[in-house]
Amino acid sequence: MAEVRWEQAERRYPGAETPAVRDLDLEVADGEFLVLVGPSGCGKSTTLRMLAGLEEVTAGSILIGDRDVTNLPAKERDIAMVFQNYALYPHMTVAANMAFSLKISGIGKDERDRRVAEVAGLLHLSDYLDRLPKALSGGQRQRVAMGRAIIRQPQVFCMDEPLSNLDASLRVSTRTQIAALQRRLGTTTIYVTHDQVEAMTMGDRVAVLKDGMLQQVDTPLRLYDRPTNVFVAGFIGSPAMNLLSAEVSDGHAVVGGAYRVAVEPGAAAKALDGVVVGVRPQGWRLARAGEDGLPAEVAVVEELGSDAFLYATTAVAGAPEQLVVRVDPRGGHQKGERVQLVADPAQVHLFDRVTGLRLN
Repeated sequence: MAEVRWEQAERRYPGAETPAVRDLDLEVADGEFLVLVGPSGCGKSTTLRMLAGLEEVTAGSILIGDRDVTNLPAKERDIAMVFQNYALYPHMTVAANMAFSLKISGIGKDERDRRVAEVAGLLHLSDYLDRLPKALSGGQRQRVAMGRAIIRQPQVFCMDEPLSNLDASLRVSTRTQIAALQRRLGTTTIYVTHDQVEAMTMGDRVAVLKDGMLQQVDTPLRLYDRPTNVFVAGFIGSPAMNLLSAEVSDGHAVVGGAYRVAVEPGAAAKALDGVVVGVRPQGWRLARAGEDGLPAEVAVVEELGSDAFLYATTAVAGAPEQLVVRVDPRGGHQKGERVQLVADPAQVHLFDRVTGLRLN
């Protein structure tokens, strides 16, 4: 096991105007589970493949422990990769698939059998060792792919969207198993996903990328509570944070020239030209009698049992067309209902409208 570092790492494809990954400085501690997340095309899979030796590093360097692996071939990096498509040999049994890398490395049969039995026990695959992949469910196949990586006992696991082919309920159970298994093994793991819920529930830390650049790396809770810029604020959280463009006046952010949100005066004074107010769905409440709020009309009521979300359209010029508000699921709200929304000042995030950077 070892720490992993990207130092000013870049991957530029021939003929491309901009790098797919640029100026990446990122460190993963020994034994840490780091998740790379971001929208499609942000460079997260490229970042992982650079580490694995599957993509050329066109500038900067990558280190595993104290060893510079930037120009080493993939087979010399002591990394195990788990892909989203399982990549199992269809004509081999589960046991043979898991033992294959050991066999070509010249490890004896007794040792191979011992390791297969041990890893199969970890992954609850002991009853399936004689089956072919076609006789397994999607979740079982993914566990076999993980077993094939684990059995090599590498320094680093690289996982590229390994759950994307599973159905929703199986994704939830399998991601829990992967996180628990990683903590048990203590192997440094870099995990790529486009699903920010997956990222938040699995990683010790989460690195958010956009357009090939690292935006923020932090614990899941801090990413949620203290996003460093507008992009991270809007990307992390489900439903997403409501982002409202506003002007600053007398210690308030004024939305659409009408609705006033109290903000920290010192923070608002840092704005170059206006601000963006961020309020998560739970940061809103319905206005009390006689209280001014942001007028809106309920377009959709999404009832989830323990929660309910109002998707409301605003009638204020300059406000976003739709806001999402968490409400009492027994509140009896209806489509077409007109409401007044009030933001809790303690839950207001403030960003510079020009730079997008956090102000408070």
